[in-house]
Amino acid sequence: MSERPSVEVLRTPGGELRQVGEELWEIPAHGQMRVPARVFADRELLGEIAGDRSLEQLQNVATLPGILDAALAMPDIHQGYGFPVGGVAATEPPDGIVSPGGVGYDINCGVRLLTLDVSAAELGSRTEALVHEISRRVPVGAGHGGALRLSGRELDAVLTQGPRALLERGIGSERDIEHTESYGRLQGADPARVSDRARTRGADQLGTLGSGNHFLELQRVSQIIDPTAARALGLREGQVTVLIHSGSRGLGHQVCTDHVRRMDTAIARYGIALPDRQLACAPLSSPEGRAYIAAMAAAANFAWANRATLAHRVREAIALVLGPDAASGARQLYDVAHNVAKLERHHDRTVCVHRKGATRAFPPGSPEIPAAYREVGQPVFIPGSMGTSSFVLVGTQGAMERSFGTACHGAGRRMSRTGARHQITGKELRRQLQAQGIVVRCPTDRGLAEEAPFAYKDVEHVVAVVERAGLARRVAQLTPLGVVKG
Repeated sequence: MSERPSVEVLRTPGGELRQVGEELWEIPAHGQMRVPARVFADRELLGEIAGDRSLEQLQNVATLPGILDAALAMPDIHQGYGFPVGGVAATEPPDGIVSPGGVGYDINCGVRLLTLDVSAAELGSRTEALVHEISRRVPVGAGHGGALRLSGRELDAVLTQGPRALLERGIGSERDIEHTESYGRLQGADPARVSDRARTRGADQLGTLGSGNHFLELQRVSQIIDPTAARALGLREGQVTVLIHSGSRGLGHQVCTDHVRRMDTAIARYGIALPDRQLACAPLSSPEGRAYIAAMAAAANFAWANRATLAHRVREAIALVLGPDAASGARQLYDVAHNVAKLERHHDRTVCVHRKGATRAFPPGSPEIPAAYREVGQPVFIPGSMGTSSFVLVGTQGAMERSFGTACHGAGRRMSRTGARHQITGKELRRQLQAQGIVVRCPTDRGLAEEAPFAYKDVEHVVAVVERAGLARRVAQLTPLGVVKG
């Protein structure tokens, strides 16, 4: 009798992981878990992941009513609120749940990439002037408002329509909207489900960056990895790009706060037992579930409008520093969310896919992506962290088969903000970055130190795992020229 092949087992503080596929590990269902917990990673990344409670949180997600297939985690997974950041969970209506913790407080935090008809060589000595002008036009920091303040009716239009509501102000274009996930608008948004407190917090925050890991980064295309896909996306070596990372600001944070509280009081009514109260949830068909979906959609639309306004401010800065022709050539490649819950078709059924710190990665042929990209797949942006590369990828059929059409969203933290500050000062980090030729604008040294590159996993390693796992494939590598940090 032939021996059965051995299964590699890795024991971590978060549980016993068994390798079940290429760069895929599983904690079998046990206890209250309804499905297994699976992590896309290699041994080295698992060693870093095991340093926090993220694997424990992933197992908690696997206990949620209506969850399908598995609770999934991308290789950038780290501890979050309820769900780990980098977590993916699909639930099935009507009794499957929706959980604000599976979306996060910054609803539709996401990234937008602009490409310029200017090379890094042509930009040359004007790099610092451009970064400075962008920083002048974009307010940063928690609670900071911008020049655009919306009346109640104007805010309702943004919450319902997303960036389309700003076209009459000269902000964005039809082409920008076409090159945005879901055309920058989730259906079913209801401004009435957004509290007065959330509306007040968001009224003056369009076109603002926020704090933490949010950024605007001026980059150059340092390497083309897939020439065919790069041509379809309009990327060429040496080209200047701008990557915008922000979300729904105080409005989205308040929406999450409001609906976590509401669901927390309703859990017992639906007979839901949770291992962690941060997983507060409600059935998708319940009044609480429907109310959250409607408010979350409104906040997501607000976030897309925020990134549209940020892109407008960047184009204004380009026009001033490089001229109007350069500004008109600043085209939007794509805008993709990485904190959202969406109803999608997967495996011949409609499911609610929670992506928290995870990016939609649909394959070639999908009608959900712009026609110009349909032959190569949906663009996926994986940012680095100041001084490290970012990557443009495209989604693959493997993601549809293995992860509900999802890839990672960044490098993922490996160290707390406090831990980073204990290892370096903002002043020293600024000096190091400037020595690399990277122009930095950040309002505080403390905030800069918290986002030190070493506080994150190796983005090239994370991207390589995603590619080997068959979730997305690399198209181009981008390296930083300058950064404006929140």
